Amino acid sequence: MGETRGFQLGVIGALSLSVASSVSIVICNKALMSNLGFQFATTLTSWHLIVTFCTLFVAQRFNVFETKSIDMKTVMLFGILNGVSIGLLNLSLGFNSIGFYQMTKLAIIPFTVLLETVFLKKQFSQQIKFSLLLLLVGVGIASITDLQLNLVGSILSLLAIATTCVGQILTNTIQKRLNVSSTQLLYQSAPFQAAILFVSGPFVDKCLTNQNVFAFNYSSLVLAFIILSCLISVSVNFSTFLVIGKTSPVTYQVLGHLKTCLVLTFGYTLLRDPFTQRNILGILIAIFGMGLYSYFCTIENKKKQVADLLTVSQIKEKETTPLLATKNMGLEDKEANEVRKSAKDSLV
Repeated sequence: MGETRGFQLGVIGALSLSVASSVSIVICNKALMSNLGFQFATTLTSWHLIVTFCTLFVAQRFNVFETKSIDMKTVMLFGILNGVSIGLLNLSLGFNSIGFYQMTKLAIIPFTVLLETVFLKKQFSQQIKFSLLLLLVGVGIASITDLQLNLVGSILSLLAIATTCVGQILTNTIQKRLNVSSTQLLYQSAPFQAAILFVSGPFVDKCLTNQNVFAFNYSSLVLAFIILSCLISVSVNFSTFLVIGKTSPVTYQVLGHLKTCLVLTFGYTLLRDPFTQRNILGILIAIFGMGLYSYFCTIENKKKQVADLLTVSQIKEKETTPLLATKNMGLEDKEANEVRKSAKDSLV
């Protein structure tokens, strides 16, 4: 029971850290890009990963965590895949309307469920599927404003969905199968993610903004916000791996849509973004769907724990029953010998 409670507290802590850090970095980046004109998102992400790796390197030197060797080929492919998925998501945003980009992000959940069902044989109950559908409808109402399709944008969106789903599933699978922590996996994969984005970032940003990141006028205020964004990103990257490792890729995507609703809310209250009754309705439906998802997940986890306990108790009974039977047989034989002996004595 103590281990279960500790695990639950760990999950709550990971979810809280992920929400707080993600909302913080979105507000920081929005100020950086909207107010200060720094719109080089892919290059900024590569800087985030470089700072994350350097922070983990220092932490490892001070024995905050222990490194664990992972097959280099696995780590390299995993890091490159995650880097490519980030680049494709940014390209999708650049070549599509905001509404279609939001649809792309919404499609990640059903696609992840499909992949886990087909390849990992994972079962999702009807209640879970209904709550996810309700969540997607709510986020769609709250965030989607227009849908403008184009061939290049659609292809980029499909590639972004596929790479993101596979990357998040691998994050969960690698941690569990290789028995590595989120920190250990992030420490070893961050350099490869940073490298692929650092090389491709200026090109991707050039396609999206028609500006050169190296020719931008870096004022002291811009540099301050970039440094702040990089520092917050350490917590974002760490909590992402932590949440996926402790829960599942689907739960992480649900959490991502909670962040979307919170960002919309904070944008209205703090930044005075336009807000309509449609936004409010969508957020309420999405939050209700998240609540149902959490409730059904909790019930199913409790049922699984009870089933596991019953299985363990049955195994123990099978292991102890032969011993008890042998012991009883020994007692019966001893009693029978004593009866025979007493009968013999009586005859004498």
